[in-house]
Amino acid sequence: MQHTAEISLEEAVPMTNQDSGMGVREDLKKIRCAVVFCLLSVLVLALPTAYLLVGNLRAHKPGPAQVADESTSRFLKQQTSSINLISSAEKPRAHLTVKKQDVSPPLGDQFPVLQWEHEHGLAFTKNNMNYTNKSLVIPKAGDYYVYSQVTFRGPTPSDNNPASVTQIITKVTDSYPEPTQLLTATKTLGAMGSNWFQPVYLGAVLFMEEGDRLMVNVSDIQWVDYTKEHKTFFGAFLL
Repeated sequence: MQHTAEISLEEAVPMTNQDSGMGVREDLKKIRCAVVFCLLSVLVLALPTAYLLVGNLRAHKPGPAQVADESTSRFLKQQTSSINLISSAEKPRAHLTVKKQDVSPPLGDQFPVLQWEHEHGLAFTKNNMNYTNKSLVIPKAGDYYVYSQVTFRGPTPSDNNPASVTQIITKVTDSYPEPTQLLTATKTLGAMGSNWFQPVYLGAVLFMEEGDRLMVNVSDIQWVDYTKEHKTFFGAFLL
């Protein structure tokens, strides 16, 4: 009986070791499965994030069509600016300055018309704007800024001093030869001391037809100050 028991104990030892090895293998297998599951979970979560990042980059990165549109837009802006600069440089304009006047009797009921310098000093006519027969001739229809300043002056007080001075910008057209008053201004002189002066300025945007003629009339030429070209001047330019 004792012998049988000993044999059973010896046989039991290897069986215990075998069960222990199998348990370790089972644990390792479970660990491997857990690691694989974790890696798959991370991969599944990373895929949407990566997709969103790629979509963001594509949205911010201009495509070929967008780049082409931006280049075209810049080109058109540059061309438009160049065209505006060229057209501005080619617009009709003139600036006339005062000169010594030939005193002549007015025609009918009209005030005397001033004569102007159109070539020397500050005076000029450009881009087909012409000065002829005391008039600026409009070469192209459009909106023009028309302006004039006449400075009146008197050397000494006397009974001949005027009570007021008047400046008028008038227009003459082929279809209606009678002068049309476009702008007018009158200033009362009142009590003036010695060497008095009074500038009168006119200016406005006016629509002009091709061939219209502009001129400046004054109440009395003898009081016009022609000593300095910046005191009395006349001009127009296309807007």
